[in-house]
Amino acid sequence: MTETNNVHAVTEEPEGDDKKCSFHHRMFLEPQEKKRSIKALVVKKAQKACSCTPAKLKDCVFGFFPILQWLPKYKLKEYLLGDVMSGLIVGVLLVPQSIAYSLLAGLEPIYGLYTSFFSSIIYCIFGTSHHISVSIFGVTCLMVGQVVDREIQRAGYDLEPAVLSPLPGTAAPANTTLSPLNRTSELLCDKSCHAIAVAATMTFISGVYQVAMGFFQVGFVSVYLSDSLLSGFVTGASITVLTSQVKYLLGLDIPRSGGIGSLIVTWINIFKNIHKTNICDVITSFLCFLVLIPTKELNEHFKSKLKAPIPVELFVVVAATLASHFGKLKETYGSSVSGHIPTGFLPPRPPDWTLIPNVALDAFPIAIIGFAITVSLSEMFAKKHGYTVKANQEMYAIGFCNIIPSFFHCFTTSAALAKTLVKESTGCRTQISGMVTCLVILLVLLVIAPLFYSLQKCVLAVITIVNLRGALQKFKDLPKMWHLSRVDTVIWGVTMAATALISTEIGLLVGVCFSMLCVIFRTQRPEAPLLGWVAESETYESLSAYKNLKTKPGIVVFRFEAPLYYINKECFKSTLYKQTGVNPVWVKAAKKKAAKRMLEEKEVGSGYNQTSICMDFVSEPLEFHTIVIDCCAVQFLDTAGIRTLKEVCKDYREIDVHVLLAQCNPSVRSSLIRGEFFKEGEDHLLFHSVHQAVDFALGTQGHSGTSASK
Repeated sequence: MTETNNVHAVTEEPEGDDKKCSFHHRMFLEPQEKKRSIKALVVKKAQKACSCTPAKLKDCVFGFFPILQWLPKYKLKEYLLGDVMSGLIVGVLLVPQSIAYSLLAGLEPIYGLYTSFFSSIIYCIFGTSHHISVSIFGVTCLMVGQVVDREIQRAGYDLEPAVLSPLPGTAAPANTTLSPLNRTSELLCDKSCHAIAVAATMTFISGVYQVAMGFFQVGFVSVYLSDSLLSGFVTGASITVLTSQVKYLLGLDIPRSGGIGSLIVTWINIFKNIHKTNICDVITSFLCFLVLIPTKELNEHFKSKLKAPIPVELFVVVAATLASHFGKLKETYGSSVSGHIPTGFLPPRPPDWTLIPNVALDAFPIAIIGFAITVSLSEMFAKKHGYTVKANQEMYAIGFCNIIPSFFHCFTTSAALAKTLVKESTGCRTQISGMVTCLVILLVLLVIAPLFYSLQKCVLAVITIVNLRGALQKFKDLPKMWHLSRVDTVIWGVTMAATALISTEIGLLVGVCFSMLCVIFRTQRPEAPLLGWVAESETYESLSAYKNLKTKPGIVVFRFEAPLYYINKECFKSTLYKQTGVNPVWVKAAKKKAAKRMLEEKEVGSGYNQTSICMDFVSEPLEFHTIVIDCCAVQFLDTAGIRTLKEVCKDYREIDVHVLLAQCNPSVRSSLIRGEFFKEGEDHLLFHSVHQAVDFALGTQGHSGTSASK
């Protein structure tokens, strides 16, 4: 059974001479009766949550494993070709990027391949988006790398390039650096082993956070990460990533700086060691840039004509590896190379539970960034292609993409925009594309990986930097962004600067706090115009924004375009007094002062004429008798706001000016009634439109004038 609001239209007909006035129409809305029983609500929710029927169980299982919904409906002839093509191309692009981003995270190349492999499989099972590519993301790799370096130093290892832990049954490399502080555990775990333990533990905790956010349905947290904030954060982090890769471009052997101000410290170290530049690495980097950047631009320019982007990164990696191997660049010129990359998989290993207190706080911003980017990308592409995604299920999916791989020597993943765009543009139709990508990476893991032994690290650094183009090109969009919204541009700039110059975690926090302050400042001093009447209509608009608007004699219409609460209550009063030109407090004070002076001068018998002139001036009638406050933009009131409205109405009433409220939403109406804004029986003075309030004021003034004349 449905309920409807009762609407009563009441017509009041003036009597006697008042018949010259137009009829006055009033409309009353009878509110719904809200029966709020907390106990009944809790019982109802509990019964719904605890009930278990076959249909509900089936929906629950199918909702948690979306692959069970879309896989049986897979159209083999229609979808397979596009999925296979996009999966192959993304896989070819992902192999060199996985190796390169492992370097960014301070880990061995094999771990990047593991991460891309497992995350693609798991998202295919749990994810609801058909198009996004979940794999390694540069910003989260940077954040992981900073924590890894910190924990390595805490454990007593130096920050020399790590040497891969041998697979079971193989001899340990002779140059593995062990900590003298960890003699009891040196047979169990070397530096590389400890590094992946830190990364895997942080990945596990990050995934737990994301699954918890999905379970408690707190996806609303992402609303605090606006587009401008995320863009500024990614750009600032990209500058930090670029800085961290410069040492590989120049072939410098300097420790990676972490913590606050790491960007500045890194550049200082680079310039201190610039004389140690490896010319071979510089030339190799220059040649790679010379090939990669123009080809990337061609891919972007002709993406509508190309059936698939040119996999130039793979060509560069193959060519550079061959040149380094046959040219013996490591032996002859001392170039730094990737080193041995084993085939196969390492045995599963649980995260190091003793590291959780050290990395739990660091995992939180990584979890937030990961799910915010994943959810925003999945919703964007779902809207573009006409299907729906479930935000909470996406949080489950990205959470499990971190929790499960953390047992298989993997680190944090999230959706990546660049690879998602490639995936979509090459014909992807379903998540099967991700499974094809897994097969490509599996082939590399089982067969091809050792062939990358001679690949120079400067080539990987070039690949990483070239893939930052999208974020760094945001600087070109600043004029357009400034033209659209100056506030968003300032948020972007502050977040970018804080992320780059301070640290990624603090930069994200600064961005969130600053964007909230911007919202507060905008509500603290909002627009508050006077309104005029559009002829032959019931519409009222801003006098400062539109021409040819009319005003009703004796009535001022004022709109306050923000919530009225403790922060902006003084702004509301001062703006109202300024716009109406009458401060009732001053008028009352002037009247009291003039009356007191007249009384004093009567007693002494002098200056009576001057005082009477002053009293006449103070007692001059005001230009208006009613103020109508348009509350359509007032979303809510707090106790300070209600008190402010009471004071304003009382002050104006004492100088014979009535204040009427119009277009209050149900929340504001409820707040006013609970706050006893009206006397008993006066709640009908809340008007549903400005036009209705103005008509009421004109009718009331007409009655008052007629009564006075009689």
